[in-house]
Amino acid sequence: MSFNIALSGLNASQKQLDVTANNIANVNTTGFKGSRAEFSDVYSSSVFANAKTVVGNGVQTAAVTQQFHQGALQSTNSALDLAIKGEGFFVTSSALTSQDRTFTRAGAFQVNDEGYVTTSQGEYLQVYQVNEDGSPKAVSLDSTQALQIPSVAGKPTATTKVNASLNLPANGKAVDPANFDPKDSDSYTSSTSVVIYDSLGQSHTVTQYFMKDSTATTANTWRLVTYVDNKPVDINGGKGTPLGAELVFDSQGAKLSQTPTTITTQALGTPGAGVITNGADGTQTFSIDFDNITQYASAFSVSSLSQDGSTVGQLTNVDFGSDGLVSATYSNGTTVKLGMVAMAKFSNPQGLSQIGDTSWKASLASGEPVPSQAGVGTVGSIQSSALEASNTNLSSELVELITAQRNYQANSRALEVNSTLQQTILQIR
Repeated sequence: MSFNIALSGLNASQKQLDVTANNIANVNTTGFKGSRAEFSDVYSSSVFANAKTVVGNGVQTAAVTQQFHQGALQSTNSALDLAIKGEGFFVTSSALTSQDRTFTRAGAFQVNDEGYVTTSQGEYLQVYQVNEDGSPKAVSLDSTQALQIPSVAGKPTATTKVNASLNLPANGKAVDPANFDPKDSDSYTSSTSVVIYDSLGQSHTVTQYFMKDSTATTANTWRLVTYVDNKPVDINGGKGTPLGAELVFDSQGAKLSQTPTTITTQALGTPGAGVITNGADGTQTFSIDFDNITQYASAFSVSSLSQDGSTVGQLTNVDFGSDGLVSATYSNGTTVKLGMVAMAKFSNPQGLSQIGDTSWKASLASGEPVPSQAGVGTVGSIQSSALEASNTNLSSELVELITAQRNYQANSRALEVNSTLQQTILQIR
């Protein structure tokens, strides 16, 4: 029996060595979770045996348990590198249409040739679909989809409105609108510009010229003339040549009246202003809305100037929030919410089945995955431009390796002693 006891000790020591060596080998593996070999004694006796004299039968490996404590976070320069500060897992899938989910803590993601965010093994990162305000439509693993980052944003949108907030200088130079010449800065008081877009997404520059009217019978009267791409564009119902708008202010600097009431341009194509010549919609017009316009005794200033059109945008930035919300920013100024990174947690993470590549699958021991959002409960938050390092402590593992080696040597010595004793008995005559 002593042979079997020593042999079980050797097997246990070998298991301890194997586990420790594996931990040391993965000390630099992103998202790796170390394991621990756990042992129990082997003891058996019959009902009629004397419990006081029964000797144990050795040792056995009770389990090799995974240790899911947090690993250190390391900063990187890639926005696609994600780390979890908590107990959650990223959800991935092997195919776009597959419902087979795998789980990982290794957040070193990349973009494939189709724009999908994947692991280095090609697993697709799963996200929840989101509403306009960024809230998830459904927190369910069955409703997740692969995260795709489009390189362009939408189709062009023709400008229909220009919004402006500005101040006209009350002490500005008064001029005669009849002498207006856009090439002569002395023929107008102030000017400002904004870029608009036609139906094909081509940009056009709108320049607004403001003239304090020296010929007006009403004090504090201003004229607005509009040019697009250095061509005059009439205002429907306007005055003068070209047709422009008239703005009158009271003695407190507030707008008193506006003619016409709604400032809308003529068609930009032909017939019309002849600005659009590229085949875009020539009937396009746009209105000018002054959200806040004043005439104070201060310099000409523009507090805001915007328009509602857009061109095709090229991807400029991808941002991952701590709540997992993924936003893409494009060169046309649009920001698109692409989804929310799906997270999952387990009642017993140590029961997860390892499948390699620092990934796991759910098992009966782990329980079903519980879908969650980042930042909710113990699932943890997401940190972009960071990776979770292996949670293996190299110093502790080296000490463990020495201990396993000593145990192996001791059990080998026990085998040697048993062999010597049996050899001695065999030589008795």
